[in-house]
Amino acid sequence: MRLFITVILTLLAFSTTPAYAQGICGEREAIVKRLSEKYGETRQSMGLQRNNGVMEIFASEESGTWTILVTLPNGMTCLVAAGEAYDSTVAVEEAPKGRKT
Repeated sequence: MRLFITVILTLLAFSTTPAYAQGICGEREAIVKRLSEKYGETRQSMGLQRNNGVMEIFASEESGTWTILVTLPNGMTCLVAAGEAYDSTVAVEEAPKGRKT
């Protein structure tokens, strides 16, 4: 799971056009309710961005959908990314033999 979150955070850091610039924003309570009711998604993880925005990953093992939201300091919540085939299991790579980790 930690690897998945690291990959997502890296992608967000390098994205050129944030979702909130595209107008996919609204009240957090309404967005979270919709994710829960329509897709069965619940919050899986969260973190604080450099601009004090709160990044959250919502997902459903049952439906396989996932959504990344960012709530800005002004309270506006914006959809950053969404997709399918969510998998909470993460394969952990073993260090090559003979190398210190």
